[in-house]
Amino acid sequence: MMPTSSDEERLTLPGGTPLEMRRWQGTGTPILLLHEGLGSVAMWRDFPGRLADETGRPVIAWSRRGHGTSPPPPGPHEPDYMHWEARLIPSVLDQLGIERAILFGHSDGGSIALLAAAYFPRRVAGLILEAPHVFVEQVAVDAIAGTREKYLSSDLPERLARYHDRPDEMFWRWNDIWLDPRFRSWTIEEWLRDIRAPALLIQGTADEYGTLAQLDRIEAQLSMTKRLELDGCGHSPHRDRRDAVVAAVAAFVGELSP
Repeated sequence: MMPTSSDEERLTLPGGTPLEMRRWQGTGTPILLLHEGLGSVAMWRDFPGRLADETGRPVIAWSRRGHGTSPPPPGPHEPDYMHWEARLIPSVLDQLGIERAILFGHSDGGSIALLAAAYFPRRVAGLILEAPHVFVEQVAVDAIAGTREKYLSSDLPERLARYHDRPDEMFWRWNDIWLDPRFRSWTIEEWLRDIRAPALLIQGTADEYGTLAQLDRIEAQLSMTKRLELDGCGHSPHRDRRDAVVAAVAAFVGELSP
């Protein structure tokens, strides 16, 4: 039987900002889902339930500021916006009554998870990193520029509006910073050496937003890693190759402490 999720809840940030949140039942150290740059709770679709079912762990997802039904941040993203999000992780854990968590981050969420593990090593029991970024590749810049054109010329705004209260603000906040010349030198490689948590690295070989060089850079710095490369898979393996991702995650977390 698939675990049932709670009705929508609210997670309150320091300062009082309420974020959309949902959780799926289980036991042991929970898995926290950190979504991609255009993601939200709803955009995980049925993946959290499958993950909770196969791992037996609680699964918790929330929509960052400006995503889903969460209110927007006070201004545009700056180049350190993922660092800011990572520094919120202890507050999230404290509010949920969680001492340590396994962080599952997709794309931007993967970068945030890495930073959180570097900043707060005692709070992170494991990392599952799906298409993470640790430096800016030209393929990512080109793909994001292409996504901008799609947003201006296709039904992408209408599709994102199914999952976000403020799709235009959310899209341009993300797109503008990634195409900002200041962001070209962005990297988080210097923080990787401070990470102690074991990590599962997942990447599709046909990912239009990044190459396997991202995983190579992470493996060069982390001491405990496992790697899953999915041939022909794009930027969202949890959606395009869900069964393979769920199986790999279940095996990975099964080796961690309960």
